[in-house]
Amino acid sequence: MIRLVRLTTSKFSLIIYLIMTGDAMARFTLYNYTAGSVKEINSRSKMGKSHLILKRYDDIVKSEEDKRVYRGLELTNLMKVLLVSDPVTDKSAAAMDVNVGFLSDPKDVRGLAHFCEHMLFLGTKKYPNENDYSKFLSEHGGGTNAATYVDHTVYYFDVVPEKLEESLDRFSQFFIAPLFTESATEREINAVNSEHEKNIPSDLWRLDQLDKHLANPNHPYNTFGTGNKQTLLNIPKEKGIDVRKQLLEFHNKWYSSNIMSLAVLGKESLDELEDMVVELFSNVENKNVEAPVWLEHPFSEDQFRTKVYVSPVKDVRNLNIVFPSEDIVEFYKSGPTHYISHLMGHEGPGSILSVLKARGWSNSLVAGHRPSPRGIGFFAVAVDLTEEGMDHVDEIVELVFQYLNMLKKEGPQKWVQDENKNIGQMIFRFKDKESPRTYISGLVHSLQEYPMQNVLCANYMLNEWQPELVEKFWKKFVPENVRVSVVAKKYEKELDQTEPWYGTKYKIVEIPEKTIMKWQNAGLCPDLKMPEKNEFIPTDFSLYPIDHDITEFPVIIEDSALTRIWFKQDDQFLLPKANLMCDFVSPLAYLDPLNCNLTHMLVQLFKDALNEYAYAAELAGLKWELINTKYGLILGIGGYSSKQHILLKKIMEKLTTFQIDPKRFNIIKETYIRNLKNFSAEQPYQHAVYYLTVLLTEHSWTKQELLAATDQLTIERLEAFIPQVLSKMHIECLVHGNANKAKALELVQIVEDSLTHTLSMSPLLPRQLLLNRELKLENGCEYSYVVQNEVHKSSCIELYYQCGLQSKENNVKLELVAQIIQEPCYNVLRTKEQLGYIVFSGVRRSNGVQGLRIIVQSDRHPMYLDSRIEAFMASMLEYLNEINDEEFLRHREALAAQKLEKPKQLNSLTNRLWLEITAQQYHFDRANVEVAYLRTLSKNDILDFFKNTLTENAEYRKKLTVHVVSMADGGAGKDNASLTEIPNGNSKLIQDVTAFKSNHEMYPLVQPYINITRKGSKCKL
Repeated sequence: MIRLVRLTTSKFSLIIYLIMTGDAMARFTLYNYTAGSVKEINSRSKMGKSHLILKRYDDIVKSEEDKRVYRGLELTNLMKVLLVSDPVTDKSAAAMDVNVGFLSDPKDVRGLAHFCEHMLFLGTKKYPNENDYSKFLSEHGGGTNAATYVDHTVYYFDVVPEKLEESLDRFSQFFIAPLFTESATEREINAVNSEHEKNIPSDLWRLDQLDKHLANPNHPYNTFGTGNKQTLLNIPKEKGIDVRKQLLEFHNKWYSSNIMSLAVLGKESLDELEDMVVELFSNVENKNVEAPVWLEHPFSEDQFRTKVYVSPVKDVRNLNIVFPSEDIVEFYKSGPTHYISHLMGHEGPGSILSVLKARGWSNSLVAGHRPSPRGIGFFAVAVDLTEEGMDHVDEIVELVFQYLNMLKKEGPQKWVQDENKNIGQMIFRFKDKESPRTYISGLVHSLQEYPMQNVLCANYMLNEWQPELVEKFWKKFVPENVRVSVVAKKYEKELDQTEPWYGTKYKIVEIPEKTIMKWQNAGLCPDLKMPEKNEFIPTDFSLYPIDHDITEFPVIIEDSALTRIWFKQDDQFLLPKANLMCDFVSPLAYLDPLNCNLTHMLVQLFKDALNEYAYAAELAGLKWELINTKYGLILGIGGYSSKQHILLKKIMEKLTTFQIDPKRFNIIKETYIRNLKNFSAEQPYQHAVYYLTVLLTEHSWTKQELLAATDQLTIERLEAFIPQVLSKMHIECLVHGNANKAKALELVQIVEDSLTHTLSMSPLLPRQLLLNRELKLENGCEYSYVVQNEVHKSSCIELYYQCGLQSKENNVKLELVAQIIQEPCYNVLRTKEQLGYIVFSGVRRSNGVQGLRIIVQSDRHPMYLDSRIEAFMASMLEYLNEINDEEFLRHREALAAQKLEKPKQLNSLTNRLWLEITAQQYHFDRANVEVAYLRTLSKNDILDFFKNTLTENAEYRKKLTVHVVSMADGGAGKDNASLTEIPNGNSKLIQDVTAFKSNHEMYPLVQPYINITRKGSKCKL
């Protein structure tokens, strides 16, 4: 896939991985500054393949909490290699970075670098079968992906540790001898085209492409990196260009070992990893190419001082202020633009955002050096605009220049750099371990940019203070160099130009000289000031002694009618971090669409009001979040544990005495209404997932119902609602991490005291704490629900086979079926039949009920997709019949490896435990129990399950499909032939959702795995 990177900000935010419906979908001490020791091979008495290694780097700077060991290599073919030995890892991983991207596409074949990335997965001389690589990984608990950027391309995979060498053998062939077969070349162009069409209605993609379109036409930045059928098939054909030949030439030219970097993590020793890697990758040819660098900026002087008006697809309003900059990689030790973006993107008192919010012009701001091609840079300030802010665009730009003037007047401040340095060192020292694939794929490009000794720490290192560099950068951020873009629907009818690849409407105007002069003479704004020193930066990193009665899983340490507290002391990660999760359950929160809207407004207004205070805490690694759910509110606090109680007290004090700001209410209400309306522009597969949930969930308000209820959303109603919702609830908490029981009770007491003393909170009855249930389809049924999509050209189908309540047996059988069919599903429907770029199969779990789902987003009508999925499922019965015992066992062990993979971070484990608590199943040892059962299953067990629940005319088959039909120009719904291409007379059409639900019973709730008193019942432990 081609990857687009958003502008980054210095703000952190806590992600609560609360999966209420199971509808997540996927494709798959401080620095130890020891100088890096580079040892020439000639001075090293190592046997083996030393003649293929130029240099070893044995003293790579790492965090003192990091138990892995590292070695850097430079091979004789000049490939850079990072080896990571982790004897306790349950997955191995590797990634290759090729230092060339789509800015190096030939002018006549735009998208070739991206297309090359796609094609490398489809067979090599040594492994000619198109799906050999992905099939091998799938059968051994792994997965793979790739991404093409402007100036580099990354490929990566993970796999069970025992299969690392065989995986690396297959992987290495990408860079040695790909096939680029004629048949795959033609077919895969369709996949690239489908990927592009998926992106066409995305404002993020449209604005990024418009930026490239407006660049100097003679600069490589003026390109179209994704490519489509036009650039990869039609145009080359017209010009007599053989695209396959171009692919071979591109690979032969650029896929050279001297501009490649490889990172490998395995459980083997460094010497064993070295032997493995050198054996395989020293065969990659060194073609002595130079990685391209672009020293000339893509925007020349005559393109500055311009304002571009743009019409978006969604109803969004944004202002982007961009300055030319230079490449910042070489300045990583001093981070001059980090210093500037930290201050300009600050959200505390005296910041640009603080003043904008006070004036009612904006809700959010990010500032920073955005990802740029090698050799050049862009520094950007991005602001969202309120309705009132639309009338003050020039004044907002002026405010940015006033803030820059203030910074220049104050001069670079060493205390700011020291704060950032301390935070960076702290983050590096106590950095959470990541999954091997995430870690390695994120690290591999650092080998291209930083000295080998600093590849791990470079992004956290600010140990040089060079104020002259800060001044050098911000001197360029002046009105003479500015480019401004304003994105809003209101300009739609005024725009006179169209970007060719995405069809984005825009207009360019020159900023009047008097406006430039006004910005040049902006002076200072008395409301803007430097931030205060950050009092939240922790200094106490001590760990609580491990309790003598520590348990493997969470235990209840307090249980009353009002509060239940789960506690688990960390004995695994041993970092000074903890997580507190609080589930405030209230039946009022989701009682009707109006109450749902009121709960949403409470959350958004509260977060907005607390932002200035909490921003410093977030910078210091103390994160918090508040979200609304069907059951009430969830508050999460995570990060460094020493000052969590200070932030928690402030949050609870503010929540229980919350006063609504009328101006902010109106702004946030308007944003909420726009967001509800903007759902229509989301991807078709998101619509399919959403409507399936609406059909099956017992209690669900639709976007349309929520939108209709916004008319009743008033300040008076919200003021009356807040004490109501907060004064009658049940609180369930989990404290997990660096804490003991006394600390856990103390934290929750802050929460309870705030609510009971201020609001006289009273408890709920146990039956008010029951979860939603799931609709039960009848055996042998087949239902279809059809909705139209007016925005995207693509249509989509989600086909769901309901398989019943969750249980040990049902869970494992369904997961094993999903494991076995996953790779064939992708290979058949995506690679061979080319139905679309998005093809997904997997288990859907919601409200304790589960089933198999297959999602395909395509330019074909959903009726046709339905027939192809059914044909695929029929072929899977034959596939399962023919699968040999060895292959079956491979799949069984691949699933076991995935289920037994341990969380790498405290947050991940917290999320897993919290999911069991909020689902009221409490099966904390689920993985071990289910894997023990999994290993008893035979091929016949899975065949019986498949025949009984998933084959056509099976006794227990329950099928429900959602058809999202495109009515956009050129979409599948416009193709009259396709509407009747494959009629399906067996399916009952759902025309009234309420009537459909009223005609079905609900599944019972899954009962708790452990013997536990129902929450809300009074008891003493």
